[in-house]
Amino acid sequence: MALVRVREHVNPLSRKYQDPVEMPDWKTVYKDAAQPLHLDVGCARGKFVLEMAQREPSWNFLGLEIREPLVHQALSAKRNSAGTAHRDELELKNLHYLFCNINTSIRPLLASLEAGTLSRVSIQFPDPWFKRKHQKRRVVQPEIVDELSKYLIPGGTVFVQSDVLDVAQEMVDRFSEHPAFVRQAADWLLKNPFEVPTEREVGVLSLSNPVYRALFLRKFSS
Repeated sequence: MALVRVREHVNPLSRKYQDPVEMPDWKTVYKDAAQPLHLDVGCARGKFVLEMAQREPSWNFLGLEIREPLVHQALSAKRNSAGTAHRDELELKNLHYLFCNINTSIRPLLASLEAGTLSRVSIQFPDPWFKRKHQKRRVVQPEIVDELSKYLIPGGTVFVQSDVLDVAQEMVDRFSEHPAFVRQAADWLLKNPFEVPTEREVGVLSLSNPVYRALFLRKFSS
């Protein structure tokens, strides 16, 4: 199967993406829906969560992606032209991908999950939307942070990273401003705590460009 070619950026505010998607029955999606859940927002082709699901079978992984063709390919049981295996071929019962605009579906999505399972969130290299008039399209808006604070378990973590300093700083500011979250280091992290790079991360590091990373903890009280 050849790699699907899609637009690099999709406007999450366009009419096409305003209706919340229907949520699946997670008990039929995962072998054990009660396992702790890692939510990866903007998973692209899903290689990060694919690798993580193999490394941590006692966790469930959910990759969200607004570009629907990428989700269809990630769910395919066939290898792509690069020889990369897929979820079904690997018989991973702890991994799922969902076509989803997080800005419109965050509330129904989180409410549909098994209570007390959301334990980790990663937001990695989101679309930067450089123009000031387009920055409202960025993923990490105050409403997203607030909804995550309601469902992420106490002691749960949020990991953010970007190769665009302005985007990384904005994500850090949004989570730092919320009383439920506390940053785990004053400076940018030197390494990805999961030790599994995204495709974008591999490309950036191959050019010796910096990556700005931060980890937040969901406080036990707020």
